[in-house]
Amino acid sequence: MKRTAALAALLLLLSIQPLSGQSPYASSVKPAVAPVPLPINRGSAAVWQSLKKLHTRASLIMITAHPDDEDGGMLTYESRGQGARVTLLTLNRGEGGANVMSANYFDGLGLVRTEELLAADRYYGVDQYWTRVVDYGFSKTKAESISKWTHDRVLADVVRVVRMTRPLVITSVFVGGPTDGHGNHQTAGAMAQEVFKAAGDPNVFPDQIAAGLRPWNPLKDYARTPWFGNDDGKIATNVEVPEGDYDPVLGMSYVQIAREGLGFQKSQTGGGMIPKAGAVNTSYHRYGSVAPAEDKEKSFFDGIDVSVMGIATLTNGKQGFLVTGLTRVNELVESAMTNFSAAHPENIAPQLAEGLKETQKLIEQVKGSRLLADEKYNVTFELETKKAQFNNALAEALGLSVAATMAPEKEPNPLYAMFVGDPDTTRVVIPGQKFGVKVHVVSQSALPVTLKHVEVDASDGNDWEIKGANDSQALVADKPADERFELTVPKNAKFTQPYFSRPNIEQSYYDIADMKYLNQPLSPYPLAAWAQFEFEGVPVRVGQVVQTIKRVNGFGVVSEPLVVGPAMSVTINPRAGIVPLSGKEFAVTTGIRSNVKGPAKGTVKLELPSGWTSIPPSVEFSTVSDGDEQFATFHVTPANLAEKSYQLTAVVDYGGEQYKQGYQVTGYPGLRPDYLYRPAVLRVTGVDVKVAEGLTVGYITGSGDDVPASLENLGVHVTFLAPSDVASADLSKYSVILLGVRAYAVRDELKAYNSRLLDYVKNGGVMIVQYNTPEFDHNFGPYPYEMSSNPEEVTDEESKIDILDPKNPVFLWPNQITARDFEGWVEERGSKFLKSWDSHYEALLSTQDEGQPQQKGGLLYARYGKGVYIYNAYAFYRQLPEGVPGAFRLFSNLVSLPKNPNVK
Repeated sequence: MKRTAALAALLLLLSIQPLSGQSPYASSVKPAVAPVPLPINRGSAAVWQSLKKLHTRASLIMITAHPDDEDGGMLTYESRGQGARVTLLTLNRGEGGANVMSANYFDGLGLVRTEELLAADRYYGVDQYWTRVVDYGFSKTKAESISKWTHDRVLADVVRVVRMTRPLVITSVFVGGPTDGHGNHQTAGAMAQEVFKAAGDPNVFPDQIAAGLRPWNPLKDYARTPWFGNDDGKIATNVEVPEGDYDPVLGMSYVQIAREGLGFQKSQTGGGMIPKAGAVNTSYHRYGSVAPAEDKEKSFFDGIDVSVMGIATLTNGKQGFLVTGLTRVNELVESAMTNFSAAHPENIAPQLAEGLKETQKLIEQVKGSRLLADEKYNVTFELETKKAQFNNALAEALGLSVAATMAPEKEPNPLYAMFVGDPDTTRVVIPGQKFGVKVHVVSQSALPVTLKHVEVDASDGNDWEIKGANDSQALVADKPADERFELTVPKNAKFTQPYFSRPNIEQSYYDIADMKYLNQPLSPYPLAAWAQFEFEGVPVRVGQVVQTIKRVNGFGVVSEPLVVGPAMSVTINPRAGIVPLSGKEFAVTTGIRSNVKGPAKGTVKLELPSGWTSIPPSVEFSTVSDGDEQFATFHVTPANLAEKSYQLTAVVDYGGEQYKQGYQVTGYPGLRPDYLYRPAVLRVTGVDVKVAEGLTVGYITGSGDDVPASLENLGVHVTFLAPSDVASADLSKYSVILLGVRAYAVRDELKAYNSRLLDYVKNGGVMIVQYNTPEFDHNFGPYPYEMSSNPEEVTDEESKIDILDPKNPVFLWPNQITARDFEGWVEERGSKFLKSWDSHYEALLSTQDEGQPQQKGGLLYARYGKGVYIYNAYAFYRQLPEGVPGAFRLFSNLVSLPKNPNVK
């Protein structure tokens, strides 16, 4: 029974591997998510890489903390250059980072960075996994990371992924000490060393063993030698990885390919660069080995038998059938490599087909053998990987192609479609909807291939109605076979959304909705089309996730996976705020997005605390077509308002059903989007806060934030300033000009016309510069200052705050600011504190993390001419959208400075 359960768990594990099939680095047969493979992942280049994969059992895992921490050059060299099966495990999704590309923060940013890393992974050639912990913001020590996450929560997921992927070698870019910098980095390095022994101990997380996983003992453990802090050479170099080596088949060096992929991780830097050609070596230190190892090694795999026959070392060595079978498989691979021709990759298809057949035969022999349970599990894992690699290599050699798209409402003229593509389709289908899917299948070689079957499968386990029959047919080279399926979305279809969520941003880990997806990048897309081919009696499977079509200006036709969503999405933004105790009413705006394919009518209302009322009580809405959005504003009158939290919920009534949640589409143009669902809930707190009347506020948006929406809580309405306004508009009509986060990084006109902004201050205006990165470090203020290339951050949101000058106007009016106003902050105190400044600036606050020098450069006040200039590094852009009372009181004082009677 235990053997059967373990093998069943292994087959389930192999069925949910994260990477799409028909790519040279895929370790399982899965439907392709991308509509078109990268050039380096198709054609003869793909076949040659697949042959290298088939010729070795080398495997490694790299463990890092955040997206973009990885050594992409090493990963690419090992995967594409050496043929190793390579896994990347990233502890968190970077939720606490910056974002210069969109207004997504926290969990929304985590989804952005998830998609960015997945885009980079296509270049590295790796399987990607995550743990469930969250990036809660910059951390300076390993102890802080562990206190936030807990040791066992992190280690359990790391052990689980190692047991799932069973790598021969563990690697990390971090050593687990202070030279790693960020506390999350130190934790990643420490976990990489701890898992080396923990994964093989059945007494460590025995629940995983009970669930069907088996212990696994990696053979070697490495970490990249530190770039800084290792001047004494205590952490020696044992291996140098030549990631600058040129690959003539791929046309670039491995580090160049990797950097091209890294360039997709734009949210942190705006974009990357590709280095010039030339030698690049990266050094690694060996922390452990149970294989023979010299001080100086040529590769991570020295001392390990990574040949195909080396799979037999997973047994006690007494199974002659296994050695014989593996030798035969290896001979077929080597024959294919010898006979490979880039001009005619199909010539080796017979050897690949025979190799696939022999591998399947060997799997059956292992299943019926007398091998011990663990031996059978380990050997089967390796053979199933080889089977998938043969499948994908054979599909690449034969040029087998499957394209699955949602059918348009009206089919276009084929000649027209050849030049402009298929017509636009919806992105979102809803429960009960009927629609069509077109599957386009082609064999692009002259060898005889039979198309046995085409099908469309649903991933959510619900009863989709899928109609479409097709007969077996012989394919003629380059002549498509087109099939059409008619589908009905079940009423209980699951919405396409992440399998992980958390109730608030203070929770440092995700709750998992469906444990079978734990550690995967995302939940699977709802539909995939599969084609079952046969070549020389051997079955070959190729699949693709069903795509939607939309023409986007500047990008052309953009394909995205079809998703399932609600008929009505209802949102409230921001999701948290405050209500001044003196306020008699406040406005709440709800957003309604219709996914109904045609006209729709309904009502929206607010569920309010007891005694509260709204005008109007409900609002009727009417949409015309799919994707229409409408907004309804309610004027809410609170009753018995006190300094405590309240909850309001937006409810849409449509078609006899109620909708109380909605989604935000995350990302930016050029990045695959995700759908972040949240309850349509507004959490407000009664706050004793006042703001000056008659303010006119101009807002210069930076990389994106929700500060303008939060200011609506105070009755302050902003005017967004375009580049032309900064260049030539009359700025004197604004009593305050606010610069959004990282404005100097993304708004070039600020540099060109900075003198106009300073003149505005000189003539009596108030200018508030929010958090900026080192692009600001060019004396854009009225007086000199220095930020430095690595500015300070204060990450402990509970760090003590000292008010340096309690009599400064900022702290006196209209709200008296005290230490209480710095309680209840979230995520961090602030980032990018100035290092030094001219004496004309006055530092107003001081704070520090444990062990950090006092940071006084977070809120600077300067009189310049008749006006006031403020530099602010405190994270108001995080506090205000979360409804932090004290942050509202202090920010209200800042925007009220033009009316402040104490400013003379």
